Amino acid sequence: MKRLIIRGDPGIRKGAVIDYDGEEYVCFGISRQGEWHGPDRVQLWCTVGKEEEREDFAKRNFVPMHLDVDNVDADAVEVIKAKGDPATA
Repeated sequence: MKRLIIRGDPGIRKGAVIDYDGEEYVCFGISRQGEWHGPDRVQLWCTVGKEEEREDFAKRNFVPMHLDVDNVDADAVEVIKAKGDPATA
């Protein structure tokens, strides 16, 4: 599991499946930053991980401040599925 800060909005929402750096990740949670005050572009602060890490995220079995952080432009993220199924997301 890691934190992925995306500069710009590639059009993803909670439950999205993305390809970043040659690996497929599920977006467990997304916080949208910079709408009113902040950078010139919106930033999405995403908690991403593999599908098998979904239960750890749901049970908060991780320490958010100890996650690795990657900071990328929206162009570096390939959207496989824009948002998750509401029943599973």
